[in-house]
Formats: sequence, C-alpha cells, structure tokens
Amino acid sequence: MGKLDQRTALVTGAAMGNGFGGARGLAKHGATVYLADISEKVHEAAKLLRSEGFAAESVLFDVRDSKAIEDAVQHIISKEGSLDILFNNAGVVRLKTFLEMTDEDRDFHFNVNIKGIWNCAKAVYPHMLERCYGKIINMSSVTGPMVVDAGETAYATTKAAIWGFTKALAYEAAPYNINVNAICPGYILTPMAKQIAIESNPQDPDAVIQGIASAVPSKRLGTTDEIGDLVAFLASDESSYLVGTQIVIDGGSTLPETFGAVGQY
Repeated sequence: MGKLDQRTALVTGAAMGNGFGGARGLAKHGATVYLADISEKVHEAAKLLRSEGFAAESVLFDVRDSKAIEDAVQHIISKEGSLDILFNNAGVVRLKTFLEMTDEDRDFHFNVNIKGIWNCAKAVYPHMLERCYGKIINMSSVTGPMVVDAGETAYATTKAAIWGFTKALAYEAAPYNINVNAICPGYILTPMAKQIAIESNPQDPDAVIQGIASAVPSKRLGTTDEIGDLVAFLASDESSYLVGTQIVIDGGSTLPETFGAVGQY
C-alpha cells in the first residue's frame, strides 16, 4: 500500500526537471498523476512513467491560460472522481541585468511564475473546498526569498511572491483540511542547469557543475528524485499539520555566511 493510493495529482511543468521528478515521486507512492506542460514532450514523460508501471496521463496547457486549465481540471475530475493534489511547479527564468530587462521579459516571468501558480490553484481550489480535502504544493526557490545572483531581478521577484501567496492561501485553506505549502530548492541537477552549464562553458560544462557543487556544503547538486520524495511527503497525510511552510532543500547552500572564506576545518 502506498501513502498516496487512490489519490489523484496534477503536476505542472512536468515534461522534465523538477516537475517530472515530482510526478515520479507522487506516482511511486501510489497516486494517479496527470503531467501537464506547454511542451509536447510531456506526452513522452507520461509514457515513460507508465513504462515503469505507474499510473500517469498527460495534458497539454499553458499555465497562463486560465480557461485551458479549468477545462483540464474538469476533465481530470470527471474521469477520476477527484483531484486531491496540485504540484504547482511550472516556471521560467531569463537571466538579464535590471537595465537589460525589458517589460516583455518582466511580464513573461510574472505571467508564468506568479499568474500561472495563481491560475492553477484557482482552478482546483473550489473542488478541494467541496470535499474538505486537498494538498497544494507551490514551487518557490531559495532565489529571491533568501539569496540572489546577478541577472535574477524578475525571477527573484516572482519566487519571493510565491512565498506570500502560499502563506495567504494556506491561512484561508487550513480550516477546510487543505494544506498549502511551498518548496524552495537550491541547486538541483535539472536539464535547465545542464543547459546553463553548456552555455557558460561549451568546452567543459562538467567543470561548471563541479564548480557549483564545490560551494555547496553537501558537495553535490540535488536530484529531481529528491524533489519528488519531498513532494510526495507534502502530498501525503504525513504532512497534515504543515500549513503555510516553506521547506528549503538545498544541500546547505544557503548556510555559509562567508562562502568558505573562514571556518574551514
């Protein structure tokens, strides 16, 4: 018996990376998972999970399109009878300095990272209220609320906003047995991280990954499967007294005060 048996989940941005890791984590513990993405690759992602023996389906929508989300949610509910879990993961990043950042770049971040999370929660929340049960897990980041690098003005703003959204919705939802929490990952070895490494150093992208890992106290990047295990925990009744929390999963990357300049033994 899995801890998520007879539960149905919707995961956005699930074609790859943390979204796919979250979908696999939920499926591994017994949930029927609907993988959603704007990319056609999501169909292959669901097919891969099915090949591993998991219950997985795919749906195609843009998180900026509230009508498409509502239609998908109603389709899932009519087919499965319920929608118990939302992993609000879809997100984007474009690295540019503040002066280089155009209004279009800014709005792209805001529309996907903030409005996308809002739209998906808005679509599933009424159903959860009806049943007095639900789990909403929002993907924030250590970037914005805790740390930043150059070029992350728009991205950091959106990820910090997700903290506020999570807390406010969690407060409203808690009396109805609906848990709303956020995950704040640090460096995770995703396809996006690998692509950034390739762009940074085409001749030796592994050196970029190793350089990042060397600054993390755990001396490695996290895995998408580790994200999936955390998502499964927050989606289960084991987390029933967690309300409006932000769980950092970063291998300790946000702990150093002086980035290794002192305190090495």
